[in-house]
Amino acid sequence: MIINGENLILGRLASFVAKQSLLGEKIDIVNCEKVLITGDKKIILEKYKRKVRMGTPEKGPFFPKIPHLIVKRTIRGMLPYKQEKGLSAFKRVKCYLGIPQEFQNKPLETIENAHVSKSQTLKHLALKQICELIGK
Repeated sequence: MIINGENLILGRLASFVAKQSLLGEKIDIVNCEKVLITGDKKIILEKYKRKVRMGTPEKGPFFPKIPHLIVKRTIRGMLPYKQEKGLSAFKRVKCYLGIPQEFQNKPLETIENAHVSKSQTLKHLALKQICELIGK
């Protein structure tokens, strides 16, 4: 299954992908930089800056600053990744920036329940913008 992440809400996308991967489905997510997080811009940025500053450079925890790795980390948080079934499910999920050459002419799916038009709030921020603002 190849999912187009454009205009999809991160949490809803991650929960759908986690359930499908636990059922044995191999999932590729493209356009991860266009995935959205709903809420107030200021609060979202404070939350992600705090996550990046946590821990120490030697021990961690290490929070990603690149959009496709943030999506993958969010999916990991919805899986029992410390157990064998969760680890194998997590290995079936791949995230990409843009659309790679191998997926150019293949049909892309979208998740209707995760689309931003289903959200009650009009405030949202793309992962690409968040990564630019929290720094690299």
